[in-house]
Amino acid sequence: MTGADNNVLLRVEGLVKHFPITRGIIFQRQIGAVRAVDGLTFVIHKGETFGLVGESGCGKSTTGRAILQLHRPTAGHVYFEGVDLVDLDREKLRHMRKRMQMIFQDPYASLNPRMTVGEIIAEPLVVHGVSHGNEAQKRVDYLLELVGLNPAFSNRYPHEFSGGQRQRIGVARALALQPSFIVCDEPISALDVSIQAQVVNLLEDLQNQFGLTYLFIAHDLSMVRHISDRVAVMYLGVIVELAGRDELYTKPLHPYTFALLSAVPVADPLVEERRQRVILEGDVPSPANPPSGCRFRTRCSYATEICAEKVPEWREMVKDHWVACHHVAEGGIPPWKRM
Repeated sequence: MTGADNNVLLRVEGLVKHFPITRGIIFQRQIGAVRAVDGLTFVIHKGETFGLVGESGCGKSTTGRAILQLHRPTAGHVYFEGVDLVDLDREKLRHMRKRMQMIFQDPYASLNPRMTVGEIIAEPLVVHGVSHGNEAQKRVDYLLELVGLNPAFSNRYPHEFSGGQRQRIGVARALALQPSFIVCDEPISALDVSIQAQVVNLLEDLQNQFGLTYLFIAHDLSMVRHISDRVAVMYLGVIVELAGRDELYTKPLHPYTFALLSAVPVADPLVEERRQRVILEGDVPSPANPPSGCRFRTRCSYATEICAEKVPEWREMVKDHWVACHHVAEGGIPPWKRM
């Protein structure tokens, strides 16, 4: 990595993750593949929150897991602090995991019901040989206080806590090894609306306190706008648009992004009445057999012949605003302002 990349913590280049489709009971043979992630390239800078949004099933969670090597990529590279994680063997990758952690979507399924909260949070410390015994317990007490829970609760089990409290426990576990990068895989989608803001505020406070870098995966566009610095929009395994938060939300260029934003409710009834609403027709195609050319063309009202024949080029239309669409004109003029 060059000197110009000193502020880049994570670099993803051509990331691909395909899951094989097999047939046969004894002698299984591959007859196809689910193309969950199909060639992603982006960077995440130190200290920023990078939002990744899209419909359910578009590959967001698989992207986060492939970055952390929980799913080994089919192809591509993931450079973390200048080291390509894809090329590391299990032992070297294990050492790198101290610097990267994950907060899972489901606070009910991600905590072992047979372990106490103290054991859950201390487990990373023990596995990596960082601390044991009283030293580990002191660290657990500190982490529980840090996320707003009483250290006296460390002997309780996960079922004794509410959903929001369980997610705080998950956050404490992710912080145990003092990582620099955390993948937040829809950390608030399973929580009550009244609790979501509390968890997001906690994540922001921790980021400011420890200089953390987040990959924030979600489908709640209003929450992503609140917490993210830059936002990437994903559709059927590929990124179709990437820009700064305010630029993306006020000047979307891709028809899919425009449709997603049109579905976000606005508090002002006058604005809500005047704005254009886009209704996407049809279902998301199967990732096992994506459309040719532009993957969004089967649901796009602006699609033409070239959309079926050619994959749209990934272009920087204005500074730091990237999009993959044949019908965005130079200077960043979207198709709905041209047609």
